[in-house]
Amino acid sequence: MNRSPNDRIPLARLAGAFGVHGEIKCDPSNAGRTLFVPGAHFFLTQAGETRDVVVSDVREHKGRLLLRIEGIDGMEGALALNGAELTVERERIELAADEYLDEDLVGLELRGVDGRRYGRVDRVEHWPSSDMLVVGGRMVPMVREIVREIDLRGGLVIIDPPLGLLDD
Repeated sequence: MNRSPNDRIPLARLAGAFGVHGEIKCDPSNAGRTLFVPGAHFFLTQAGETRDVVVSDVREHKGRLLLRIEGIDGMEGALALNGAELTVERERIELAADEYLDEDLVGLELRGVDGRRYGRVDRVEHWPSSDMLVVGGRMVPMVREIVREIDLRGGLVIIDPPLGLLDD
């Protein structure tokens, strides 16, 4: 079945060669980190071209994944993939009940528990302390004390912001 790129979720960016045997440094998203196993199939996109690839080996090194991709046997081939993106079909991503993909949150309306409208989510940033919803240049921590409800079908994020968080 042919899939459009819109049916795919970005999983990782390839960040250059590691060593001389074709390993490639990989910076994965949290959403699909568990999908990186030997034999896994992904879509590799680079310079507007997309092709299927198969991971032949994977290991972790200093918090980063190191991949071997079938057909890439040396440093030159690994270097040529620097900056490429790996994607996967959306249905292969398993989320817990309180987990969301960044793509699903972007564009949702941010509304206070009192009904006040704060704007729409421009993007999601991932910080060590928490993920942040960015709305009109302001950051809203995605913590239970602030984000009370996420209604994807209704297009809303209901928040109870502390005094000063979003005040003008």
